[in-house]
Amino acid sequence: MKKILNVVTGATGHIGNVLVRKLLQRGESVRVLVLENDNLDALSGLDVQIVRGSVTDYECLNGLFKDADIVYHLAGIISIETGKKKLLEKVNVQGTMNVVNACIENNVKRLVYTSSVHTLAYKTKEELIVEQENFNEKILDGNYAKSKAKATQYVLDRAKKGDIDAVVVFPAGVIGPYEYNLSNIGQLIESFVDGKIPVYVKGEYNFVDVRDVADGIIKAAENGETAGTYILSGEQITLKEMLDILSEFSNRKAPKHKVPTFLVRMFSPFIELHYKIKKVKPLFTAYAIRTLNSNCNISHDKATKELGYKPRPVKSSLKDALSWIMRNRKDKAKEKSL
Repeated sequence: MKKILNVVTGATGHIGNVLVRKLLQRGESVRVLVLENDNLDALSGLDVQIVRGSVTDYECLNGLFKDADIVYHLAGIISIETGKKKLLEKVNVQGTMNVVNACIENNVKRLVYTSSVHTLAYKTKEELIVEQENFNEKILDGNYAKSKAKATQYVLDRAKKGDIDAVVVFPAGVIGPYEYNLSNIGQLIESFVDGKIPVYVKGEYNFVDVRDVADGIIKAAENGETAGTYILSGEQITLKEMLDILSEFSNRKAPKHKVPTFLVRMFSPFIELHYKIKKVKPLFTAYAIRTLNSNCNISHDKATKELGYKPRPVKSSLKDALSWIMRNRKDKAKEKSL
């Protein structure tokens, strides 16, 4: 019996490499797309077919999707920094259009597009955020959210026309192990362990384990409706609660002093400049502060009911994320010493 051939774009990313691992555990064949200069540590030891290229290169995608049964499109630019509008448009929007059209040309059976909860509009902070079918980038905050909304609408429009069998998933803030290229939250965890988080700010967000997101993506591929939308969220937690949990599982004390939000907003341009000079991901940008103080009451009831999606408690995810980051740091230190 022929194995299902899965193609994963963005395979070296956090969700991407965990998705690849789960597909391989199921005994399926996996082909991945990675950038020309991508570090392949996240795929080390995994039995995958590697193709170097970009979603901005249509001919590359045309060859990548040959004989593919399912395409999982995760490649994209994730950024909470100001600027980068043109790059976000090129990769997140035009790149997704290329993926859709190359899937159609190669008769791919199903496309699963990973969007973001940042594309979901809401009216009040108390409103329960649920799935929607139409996306208007003009009412969203930040160039990242706008680019993902435009790409999402394109995928759904083509699916509704019957051009392609596609389903879209919307992960919340992702945490957990196997994070080789640290996200903003991964950077926060590492900075906390290093004693570089002396204060905290007011705010909360909805976080979900990367392993549960990967499971949800596979479930969406198997059981999601064509043009269906499924939120893969987890649990709401304040930044202070997160730091307290990290303190519980490390030898670091959680910060006791809270910085007023208006001060962080006021100095956010200088904070971003500082991070750029240090060449690390910015933690507290103006957009990040707005996000932490926005609505994070995000429901995964539809995915749970229709797909059997069941996210684990955020505390266990933070424990595993912390353990993995520390173990990975030790491994890297050993390699450098050899």
